[in-house]
Amino acid sequence: MRLRGLRLATQFLTRVPVPAVEDFSAEEFSRSSAWFPFVGLLLGVTVGAIVFVTAHRSPILAAALGLVAWVWMTGALHLDGLADLSDALAAAHRDSQRFFAVLADPHVGCFGVVSIVLMLILKAAGMIGLSTSMLLAFPLIPAWARLGPLAWSRWLKPLKPGHGERFAGHLHVGWIVFWTVVLLAASVYLAPALCAAPLVIAGWGGWLKWRLGGTTGDCLGAGVEVTEVVLLYVLVLAGSASDTTATLP
Repeated sequence: MRLRGLRLATQFLTRVPVPAVEDFSAEEFSRSSAWFPFVGLLLGVTVGAIVFVTAHRSPILAAALGLVAWVWMTGALHLDGLADLSDALAAAHRDSQRFFAVLADPHVGCFGVVSIVLMLILKAAGMIGLSTSMLLAFPLIPAWARLGPLAWSRWLKPLKPGHGERFAGHLHVGWIVFWTVVLLAASVYLAPALCAAPLVIAGWGGWLKWRLGGTTGDCLGAGVEVTEVVLLYVLVLAGSASDTTATLP
């Protein structure tokens, strides 16, 4: 049954072919989210391996292939949430009542397209700067990012029915504590700068509470993207700073 939860989490978060779980309840779906950080870790290992194997050819090629794999494996799930949230926020700039109407619109608008393009550019540029030592810590980034939805859905009230509401229902808070401790320990060992992840997660949750008063599934997906790109640059900049310090006389 535990592996059933992993399969359910994998089929929701990725396009990786796993034996499908068809007959699941809302409670089982909520409990399966305890596997989200683990799925993120596997995604990070795969992307990191692709970058490592191809980096000797060209850092630009390695970053491009890694990013393509990253987007393909996730099915652009979180990018879709980022685009929807961007469009809704833009539409609600002068009319707050339009927020949910635009959020529910399946079409992607100008602001959504721009947000996706900018996010991909930022990720590609960040991945070019990854050194071999940084790649060891890279899998922690998608793992931390997928811990975010568990925390946000427990902390913030759902603004409408959907996945944002279903995550929070039956997941024990002990799983959030467990993954926080595990990822912090791994971050201390591999890349202490990534210990800033809880602050990034808390920052996104705080912004959602201030700006919207709660969360939706799209907000959770957008938060995954934001957390990933922020932690990617934290890792790259901290690694570059340590390399520069090491070369000083």
